[in-house]
Amino acid sequence: MSDFNAVAFRQHFPFFVNQPAWVYLDNAATTHKPKAVLEATDHFYRTQNSNVHRGAHQLSQVATTLYEDARLAVKNYLNAADVAEIIFTSGTTAALNQLAFGLMHTVLKPGDRIVISALEHHANIVSWQLHCQRFGVIIDVIPLNADLQIDLDAYQKLLALSPKVVSLTQVSNTLGTILPLENMLREAKAAGAITVVDGAQGIAWQRPDVQQLAADFYCFSAHKLYGPTGIGVLYGKKALLEQLTPLQGGGEMIESVSFAGSHFNKLPARLEAGTPNIAGAIGLAAAIAFLSQFDAEQLKSYKRLLLKTFHDGLQQIPGIVLLSKLENNAGILTLNVAGEHPADLASLLNEQQIAVRAGLHCTMPLFELLEQPGAVRFAFAPYNLISEVEQCLTALAQAVEILAA
Repeated sequence: MSDFNAVAFRQHFPFFVNQPAWVYLDNAATTHKPKAVLEATDHFYRTQNSNVHRGAHQLSQVATTLYEDARLAVKNYLNAADVAEIIFTSGTTAALNQLAFGLMHTVLKPGDRIVISALEHHANIVSWQLHCQRFGVIIDVIPLNADLQIDLDAYQKLLALSPKVVSLTQVSNTLGTILPLENMLREAKAAGAITVVDGAQGIAWQRPDVQQLAADFYCFSAHKLYGPTGIGVLYGKKALLEQLTPLQGGGEMIESVSFAGSHFNKLPARLEAGTPNIAGAIGLAAAIAFLSQFDAEQLKSYKRLLLKTFHDGLQQIPGIVLLSKLENNAGILTLNVAGEHPADLASLLNEQQIAVRAGLHCTMPLFELLEQPGAVRFAFAPYNLISEVEQCLTALAQAVEILAA
C-alpha cells in the first residue's frame, strides 16, 4: 500500500480552496468538511427535505430511509451489535448529559460513587455535578502523576471503593494524551462499574470497536470526524439504554400519552425526542463513507509525523513552555510562552492567518492543577501539510521575539 498522500486528501476539502492562506490548526475544536459531506447535506435540503417517521407521503419515507441508513452506517462504523444501540444526539455534551440524568434517576443511589479523571472536559464533569449533590452521589477524581499521565495506582484505589460508574475521556482535548482505556475499562468492569467513554477527541484518532472495547457507553460528535455540527452519537448497550430515564420528552419518543401518564417508545426512538437533525445524520454517514476510503493506520502515522515535526521544531524556539508530551499523543500539542498570556500569542498567530485556540479549553480543573492561566493549543489533522508546520514554527519564533521585545 502506498504512503499516505496528504495533498490528495486535502483536495477533498473545499475550505482550503476558498481560504488558501489559512493554516488551520484548531482541529480539536472542529474539523473541516469534505465535499462529499457538503454535497450530501445540500442535496437533502434541496431535493428531499421532509420530516422523518411521521409522514404518509413519499418524501417523508425517503427522508426516513436516509436517516435510518445513517444510523446503520454509524452502527457498522462502531461495530455495535444492534442498530437500536445508536442514539442520535446534538453532540457529545448532550450524550453525556443524557447519561448523567438517565443513570441518576435509575441506577445511581445515594452513597454511590462515580470515577472520572483529572483530564476530563467540563462536559464529563458538570453533567454529573448537576445531579450528584441532589442525589447524594460522590464524584472521585483520578489524579495525574508527575509526567501528567493518569496515576494508575490511584485509579486502583478508587476502584477498590466499588464505584457504580467510571466515565473517562479517550483522548485529552487539552494535552492530546491517549488514556490506556482498554485496561482501565476492563478493570472498571471487573470492579462492577458501568463504563462510559467520552470519544469526542478519540473518534478522530482511532475507530472504536465497541464490541471489543469494554465500554457500556461511547459518545462522540460528528464535527470532530469531518461531519456536520449539531449531530452526535450516544452508543450504549441495549439493556443499559433501556434503563435510562429520557432527558427530553415529546415527539417520536412517545408510544402513548394521556393526561394521566405516558408510555415511552422502544429504542432508539425512546431517547430521541422531537424532530432530529436529519441532514446532520446524513452528513455524518457521508463523513463515515468518506473516511472509510483511507487506511486508518496511515492517517494515524501521518498525524504522528506532523506532531513530531512540530515538537522537534519547538525545541529550537527559546521560551516555549510545552505542556503536552510527544509520547502517547493523538495529535495535540499545548504550550505557552514563559511569562506571556496565551491570548497574546494566539493573537499574533492570527495576524499571520494561523488558526489555533487559546484559553482553558473547557478543562479548568486541569489548568488549576498545572498552575497555568491557560494555554495555546495546536491540533493536527491529516489535511495539514508539513510545509504548514514549518510555516507555523516560523510564525511562532517571530511571535516569541515580538513578545520578548
